[in-house]
Amino acid sequence: MEYHSDRFTDHSLLIHKGSKLVAVLPANVLANQLYSHQGLTYGGLVLSPKVKLVDVIEISQILLKHLHDQGITKLHLKELPPFYSSLPSEEMAYALQLLKASCIRVDTASVIDYRNRLSIQSNRVEGVKKAQKQGLRIAETPNFKEFWNEILLPNLEKRHDATPTHTLKEIQSLHAKFPKNIRQFNVYKEDQIVAGATIFETKTTAHVQYISANAQKQELGALDFLFEQLITDTFAGKWYFDFGISNEQQGQKLNKGLSYWKECFGARTFVHRFYEIETANHHLLNDVFL
Repeated sequence: MEYHSDRFTDHSLLIHKGSKLVAVLPANVLANQLYSHQGLTYGGLVLSPKVKLVDVIEISQILLKHLHDQGITKLHLKELPPFYSSLPSEEMAYALQLLKASCIRVDTASVIDYRNRLSIQSNRVEGVKKAQKQGLRIAETPNFKEFWNEILLPNLEKRHDATPTHTLKEIQSLHAKFPKNIRQFNVYKEDQIVAGATIFETKTTAHVQYISANAQKQELGALDFLFEQLITDTFAGKWYFDFGISNEQQGQKLNKGLSYWKECFGARTFVHRFYEIETANHHLLNDVFL
C-alpha cells in the first residue's frame, strides 16, 4: 500500500493473541470513522489459518471496543470475496449479523469457478476464429508502457473521461515488487498492439485489473482471442478467474453489456459486500457464548 500512502491517513491494526499475530485490518481513518483501507479493492480482517469462529467473535469485540474508546464511531468494512480465501472463511458474516451491521453497498463480480466450469459461448468462439484468421498473436511482457500509453490511457480518456487507478509509474513499481503476481498480456496484429489485459494473480485467483482494446476490437476479435487463452490455458490451474466488477456509482448501476460479455466466457456472479458498523455495538457480543 505504500505507493499511495500520501493519499490516506493510515490506521491499520494488528490483533495479537498472547504473543502471536492472529489478524490484520488494513485501514485508514477519516474524521471519526475507520474504513477498510480505501486504497485497496478488498478489505476486512485478514486472519491466521488457525483462527476459529470463537476467536473471530472475540477479535471483533476487542476491535470495536478499541475503536469506540478512541472516539471512532463507525467502522466501514469491506468483506473479502470468498474466491480470494484459500480456506472457508465466513466467520465475519456471523459476527456482523450479531453486531447489527448494515450492508450499505453490493458490487457484482463476474467469476469463473474452475471446479464448476461452464463452456465458452459460441459468440465468443466466433471472435476467437476472427482473431486467428487475422493472424493475431498474444505475448506476455514485463513492459507496461506500450499498453498504458497506446491502449488503456487513450481509451479511458475518450470513453469515460477517466484515468486508470494506477499510473504507469505505480504499476511499474508494483510489478517490480511482485513480478510473479502482476502480469501483462498484449495482443498484436503483426507488430502493432491492438489489445491487452493486466492480471493480478493470487494463490487461488487470476483477477483482471485492466482490459482494453483499440477501435478494431470487434472486427479483430482481439479480446475474445486473449481471454480464451488466459482462461483455458494460462490460468487453468487456478481455482477462480475473476473478471472484476461491472458496476458504477457505488454499485447502483450495472454495465449490462460488459457483464454479458464476461458471462459468455462462463463467468457467474459473486458479490462484494460493504458494511457499516456502529462501534458502540461491541457490547452486543458480551453474551454470545453458552
